[in-house]
Amino acid sequence: MALTLDHIVIAVKDLEQTITDYRALGFNVLQGGEHPGRPTYNALVVLADGAYFELIAWRSPSPGDRWWELLNQLGDGIVDFALLPPGTAATVSNAQARGLAYSGPHDGGRLRPDGERLQWQTARPPSADLPFLCGDLTPRALRVPEGDARVHPNGVRGVLSLSIAVEDLDASLARYRALLGETQAAHIGTPLVLPGAGARVATIALGTTTLVLTQPTQSAAPHAAGAQQLATRGPGPFSVVLGTSSPAAQTAPAWGLDQTHGAAIELAVA
Repeated sequence: MALTLDHIVIAVKDLEQTITDYRALGFNVLQGGEHPGRPTYNALVVLADGAYFELIAWRSPSPGDRWWELLNQLGDGIVDFALLPPGTAATVSNAQARGLAYSGPHDGGRLRPDGERLQWQTARPPSADLPFLCGDLTPRALRVPEGDARVHPNGVRGVLSLSIAVEDLDASLARYRALLGETQAAHIGTPLVLPGAGARVATIALGTTTLVLTQPTQSAAPHAAGAQQLATRGPGPFSVVLGTSSPAAQTAPAWGLDQTHGAAIELAVA
């Protein structure tokens, strides 16, 4: 079983306001619940392709937590993303055997508002250009609801692409090959230079989602998305393209970062 996109983490200071704003954009937003042993709670935007946005907030300061530090210093925005492994321990072991030092598995969980307790295991990467892993111990459908929960008035159905800023594209690709293994690594595209964008990029196909690794070139303008991400938040995810079944999305005004709480989100008909 291949690794696929599990979720994208958006850290916010005011969860209730974020829920209101995402519903105004046409998303069906679900209350997620509390994380026992942590001061965090969340809400979910679950998509038809099985991936989701995790909107996460803190009830108290959490110094040393990278997500909280980014939120505290830079405000709302995308802070991380996770892949779904066929088995967390086995994926970690395989990555370590290929020289990639993931840590874990680490036990985690969430208490849903209806009292259901969820359990999972995570594994943390050695660098921020890589995803963390999130594998379920309880059924995934409890963590990631199915059916009508995945239907959105704006027609959004899934994540077409996720752009990730990297400092050294070749080094990042080597790390991704070690994470994915030989079979999935065959879906890594040849790096290309995009002069107009001031970037060197490579794509990685993960099921219906494409990861776009982006290394700004020396000619990149300071405000270019990948360059800006590296200068402010460091390596990591910075932009999402969502597929929608609504043709109106093609002519609708682009969403501002104030509407999406710092997450750069585009829509494309697919």
